[in-house]
Amino acid sequence: MITLSSKISINLNKREIYKICELKNTEWNYGIKSQISWFKKKIKSQDVHNLLWINNKLCGYTCLRKRICLIKKKKQKYLLFDTLVIDKNTRKKGLGNLLMIFNNNIIIQKKSFSFLVCKSKTLDFYKKNN
Repeated sequence: MITLSSKISINLNKREIYKICELKNTEWNYGIKSQISWFKKKIKSQDVHNLLWINNKLCGYTCLRKRICLIKKKKQKYLLFDTLVIDKNTRKKGLGNLLMIFNNNIIIQKKSFSFLVCKSKTLDFYKKNN
């Protein structure tokens, strides 16, 4: 059974944070301690975490980091699209697309704009998913 959920940082429990760091470490192998340290330093209390669970196993994750920028000398809130990762054993099953639909709906619900920085090899995936 696939379950999608969205939580802000302050509502994540320690187990969920560990599972996020564990999943991230499968893609960016810096070690769990390093992942947890990065999470504590970079993630703010109101950042949005979108979680894709399959049978109680975290298989997909995205972070939408709430930030502020200046546009024409006016402060604008935006969501920095960060850290899309799908468990290697569940790739090629449309879960990335499903998580992107969920992300796009969250961005719309928050009445915000979002952007990401990505490598050219993933550009087609993000274009396909708006």
